[in-house]
Amino acid sequence: MTPRKTPKNRSDVRIAYLCDVSPLDTLPYSGGNSRIYTALKGEFPNIDIISQSWGLAEPVHRLIYRLSDALNLRTRWRAHLILSGFIRRVVEKQLAEGQYDALFCAYSFQSLFRVRPPYPMTVVYTADATPTTYRQSVIGRSFGSYMKLSRRFDPLILKAETQTFASADLLLWPSRWLKNRADSTYGLDPEKSHVVPWGANIPAPDMDFPPPTLSADAPVRLLFVGRDWYAKGGPLTAQTVATLRRQGVDARLTVVGCTPPDTGLPDHALTVHPSLNKAIPKELALFQQQFQQAHFIMMPSFESYGFAFCEASAFGLPSLCLNAGGVPVFDCENGHALDLNATPSDYAAQIRSYLANPNQYDTLRRTTRQVYEQKLNWPAWAKTTADLIMEDIAKRAE
Repeated sequence: MTPRKTPKNRSDVRIAYLCDVSPLDTLPYSGGNSRIYTALKGEFPNIDIISQSWGLAEPVHRLIYRLSDALNLRTRWRAHLILSGFIRRVVEKQLAEGQYDALFCAYSFQSLFRVRPPYPMTVVYTADATPTTYRQSVIGRSFGSYMKLSRRFDPLILKAETQTFASADLLLWPSRWLKNRADSTYGLDPEKSHVVPWGANIPAPDMDFPPPTLSADAPVRLLFVGRDWYAKGGPLTAQTVATLRRQGVDARLTVVGCTPPDTGLPDHALTVHPSLNKAIPKELALFQQQFQQAHFIMMPSFESYGFAFCEASAFGLPSLCLNAGGVPVFDCENGHALDLNATPSDYAAQIRSYLANPNQYDTLRRTTRQVYEQKLNWPAWAKTTADLIMEDIAKRAE
C-alpha cells in the first residue's frame, strides 16, 4: 500500500470515526457522541463513520438489541469484547480502504479492542468514564452491580482496557478526576493522556436576557433537570427548598424531565415540566426559559461528568452538586460541589450566603458564563483536540 502523504492542513486530514452507535443518532450517550462528531467535523471536514456492523457476529448483535434496555446496555459491550475477533475485521477492512490519517473513537473502548490499523495512523480515544474506573469509584458503588456474575470478568476487562489504551496515541478525558484515575489504573503515558473538557448539549444561547437578581425580598428559584428523580438527587433538592422555606426564604423549585412524587412543597413553590422536547422550537424556548429565570441549578447526583452543568454555565446559571466524579463544577467559579455527606441545611446555607451578599452572586453569574466561554463549549474542545491530532500526525511524519 502506498503511504499517504502527510497532510499539512486540517482540511486535508482524513479521519475515521468509531463508536458502537452512530453519531448521527442524537439520543445515545446523552447526545455526547453526536456532539463530539459534529464538533470534530467542524475542524476536520473529511470524516467517515466506521460501520457499527459486527460482521459475522451481526446476528448476535441484533439479538442483543431485542433485550430490555438494562440488559442491552450491560450485555452489548461485554459481548463486543468476546466477539472482537470478528468485529475488528469490519473496522480494519474499512480503514484499509479509506487511507486515513487518524482513527477517532468515542465512548466505546471495546470498539478499539484488538483493532490493528493496516498502516500508521493517529489513534485517539475519548470518554467520560471507563468500566474499571467507574466500577471502582463512588459513582459506581452508589448504583451497585446489576449483573453480579459480571464481577468475575473484571480482571479480564481491566486487561482489555489496559491493552486498548496502551495502543492509542491520544487519550482525551473531559475531567482531571478521570485523567488521574485512568493514569494510575492503566499506567498511562502522561504524554498522551490529556484533559480536554467537553461542552454543553445545547446550541450556544443568546445572552440578551436580563439575569435574575438575587434578593431576600423575592423568590429564590432552583432548577432541577433530569429524567430520574431519585438518581439525579431530587429528594435532596426538594428537601433543600423545604429547608429554605422553613428559614423564611421564598424558595421555589422547577422540575424538568420527570414528575416527582409528593415533595411536601406548596403548589405555588413547585412547577413541573415532565418532558420538554428540545427538537420542538416552542418546547426548546420553554426549556431555555427555565435556565434564564433560575438562580441556581441543583442536581446532587453521582455523575461521571454531567452535561447539564455545562448547559447551566452556558446561561450563566451557577450549579450546586455533589463533589463526585468529574463534574464540571469549579468552586466559586461556576457554582459549588459540596461534600458527599452534605445535608439540605448545607445546601441551604450555601444559597443563603449569596442572599446575604447579592453582589457576590452577580459575580458568580459572570464567572459561570466565563467558564463556559473558555472551556465548557464544543468549539473549544474541538480546537484543542484538533491541535493535539495535528501535532501527533506531524510527529509521525518525522
